[in-house]
Amino acid sequence: MSKRLLLVSTLDSNQPFGAFTRPFYLGQYLTKYFDVCQLGLNCSTVDYAPSVSVGSRSLSSYIKAIQKSIDEFQPDVVYAQETLPGLAALISLAIRKRKNCSLALDFHTFSAYEYWSRLFSVANPLNEFVQLIKTYLAQGLLIFSGKPIIAAGESTPQLVKQWYGYNSSNIYCVGNGVTEDFLNVEITTSDPFEKLRPAKIVVLVAPKTFQFPSNDMSVSMAIDVAKCLENYGDKVQFVVIGRDAKEIQRSLPSNIHFLGFLPARKDFVNHLHHADIGFLPFPKQAVAGGARNKTLDYFASKKLVISTPEGMRGLEEFQHLKHLLVSGYAIEEVANLVLDAALNLDKYQPLADAAYTLIREKYSWSAKAQNVAEVLMSVNKNQLIATNT
Repeated sequence: MSKRLLLVSTLDSNQPFGAFTRPFYLGQYLTKYFDVCQLGLNCSTVDYAPSVSVGSRSLSSYIKAIQKSIDEFQPDVVYAQETLPGLAALISLAIRKRKNCSLALDFHTFSAYEYWSRLFSVANPLNEFVQLIKTYLAQGLLIFSGKPIIAAGESTPQLVKQWYGYNSSNIYCVGNGVTEDFLNVEITTSDPFEKLRPAKIVVLVAPKTFQFPSNDMSVSMAIDVAKCLENYGDKVQFVVIGRDAKEIQRSLPSNIHFLGFLPARKDFVNHLHHADIGFLPFPKQAVAGGARNKTLDYFASKKLVISTPEGMRGLEEFQHLKHLLVSGYAIEEVANLVLDAALNLDKYQPLADAAYTLIREKYSWSAKAQNVAEVLMSVNKNQLIATNT
């Protein structure tokens, strides 16, 4: 009989990107190893397992929903992703005192570091500082609880040591993956960028996200780069997916286009596959933990990727001139690299091919779920041993 897994997150079906991606796809593939129940903000798109929609981001609402799920679903393992669900799960299990139920935490990003890095570049630094303190204390409670942590970023163990003076051997790094529709797609539809040809298409995925301004910063940088290359409209055109032009409060060059949200997942996949370059123009202060999802999608689509160093944080296995092109942060430098790539795309195709090979070998969601399942099974086994001794 399979173990029961309660996966708790801020999954929001109204925003099927960013923080939605990790719990949704890990949950889908974890059904191979566990009887899964998803608990999130809005789980209306979860069609592979029973689910519970909390409907509110308040701590009390999450605690109430988790306690009810513990009583009704009786999980063997609670897997809580990010800070709010982690705190709620920690409190709920302490109240319910279920001896045979283990808890594993998951950090998508190391939020305190992200708030600190952006502190002096946001419009309201005081509000950012308050969020920094709250997040630092909350993540500290989770870290010092001694519960195992699964981290999406390779740098998390080192950041925990730097920020908390805590050298834990209980942190497991399991990054994000890519979906099968990218890896096994067959291109049968017409080119959605036909009207912009013969220019090469540089695509940026940058939806408006809850709370964090990283994508706003990437859009701003992309506009600056496009302005530098406006005279090369027959060579390079920029396309932004996830934003409407009316959301941009500044003048726009003629070579950048905003498509808003695409109607369906298949349209998104189709647009990426017909693009030529995947773009990650994140300034240093953006601290773009969420860029990992976009990066992996670009690589899985066999696109040449151009990124600033911040855009690749957490994906250090992919290297400059081996899998992609990494520029500095200066606008002119980024623009020159984009133009060079557009004019010499065949020259750089081996980089895209090498990245795609690595993606197929190690970065499917199925492989990532297997890694997570091994950690969760080990956690539960250790809990049972401790309970019976």
